[in-house]
Parts: sequence; structure tokens; C-alpha cells
Amino acid sequence: MMELLFEEAKNYGLNLNNNQLERFQIYMDFLLEYNSHTNLTAITNPEDIMIKHFFDSIILNKFLNINTNAKVVDIGTGAGFPGVPLKIFLEDIDLTLIDSLNKRINFLNQLMDKIGLSANIFHARAEELSHKKEHRETYDFALSRAVAPLNILCELSLPYVKKGRFFVALKGSNAWDELKKSEKAIEILGGKLECVEPIELPKSKGSRNIIIIKKISNIPNKYPRNNSQISKSPL
Repeated sequence: MMELLFEEAKNYGLNLNNNQLERFQIYMDFLLEYNSHTNLTAITNPEDIMIKHFFDSIILNKFLNINTNAKVVDIGTGAGFPGVPLKIFLEDIDLTLIDSLNKRINFLNQLMDKIGLSANIFHARAEELSHKKEHRETYDFALSRAVAPLNILCELSLPYVKKGRFFVALKGSNAWDELKKSEKAIEILGGKLECVEPIELPKSKGSRNIIIIKKISNIPNKYPRNNSQISKSPL
């Protein structure tokens, strides 16, 4: 399985060393073990984990200029995607993981110990944490995958991003439809569409669209709103 990840990453100019591959193996083994008693992912086939979780996460680095010591926040990280694979690939990034479910936080804390890497891990709702001074508009990149419709993701994620930096959403084949419905939200929340990068996953495992939104102005303090307001009246 690690040879598969190595070769497919190499095809995109992403070179993995033995230490990184070993960490991915530990990650997969622990994810499958933990998932046997605590539901974290519906993807349990090792090849699918390699492609749909690990490759799908590190491919972001082909399109983003993630510098050493960049501050990266993963919103609604779940079992750590895409943040933890990126941390394995780019060990020097300052990674923050946010999730609202304690079972995932417990998994992530144990996982980071097992792979020997560090991250700032918060058991919190994204719309609440971004109102804290130490998180608001302090990150170079906010990442999110398969958490919510894009207009809602923009309200949850853009408040974390510094002016001039980026919010990145990993979406499926409906990305352009979601973008059209999110134009108002992107404008209100100080963003501007930078680009959409389409990707075909290896082994015919599906397609992805990487939506990159640049933060061009600061956000009014009232955003993000609380969860009930966002759900009842999305931008």
C-alpha cells in the first residue's frame, strides 16, 4: 500500500521519504484499529484509504505555496483529513485541528503521539473558536473537506484567515454549483475566488475540485454567527 502512495504522489511531483511512508502506515493501521470500535470513517479498504484520504490530502501541496512554519487550520478535521497527512508531508507547518466531536479529538491526540508529530487540537465548534483573538484572522491557510455546503464553510472558515491568505475547500463534482450558490457569502466574508483546480484521483477513485478563495478584506465582527443562525439562514 505504501508503494502505491509513493508512486501516485511521485506522479504529481510529490516525493515521499521512508520516514513519511512509515508514518502513513502507522496512521492507516491505527485508523483501522480505532474505527473497529469507534466510527470515524466509512472508508476502510486500505487502497481507498491511501487514495481517498492520504493522497487526496497531500495533493493540496501541488497547488498551494505552503511555506515552512505556515499556520494551517483544518476545520471539522474528523479523523485528521486533510490536516494530518499534510503535516506528515510538511512537518514544519504549524497545524491546528478543530472538531466538535470528542471521539475524534481522543483519536487525534493518540494519533499524533503515535506518529511523533505535534498539532494544536481543539474540541470546539468552529464558529465559536474563531471569535477568540488568538484564532481570528491569524492563519495562512484554512482547510476543510466534506463538512458542509460551501456557503456555510465560507462563514466557518474565512474568519480564521489572514488578509491576503487563503481558504481551501476540497469538493466533489458539484463544486461549480456550490460556488454559484456561494457568491454572496464569499463577497460578504471578504473573499474572492482565486481558482478551482480539478483532480482525478488515481485508480479511478473519483474526482475532486480544490476551491481556493483568497481573503481580500477583513470580516465584520458579527461573523461567524451562531450555529442556529447559520443553519436557519445561510448566506
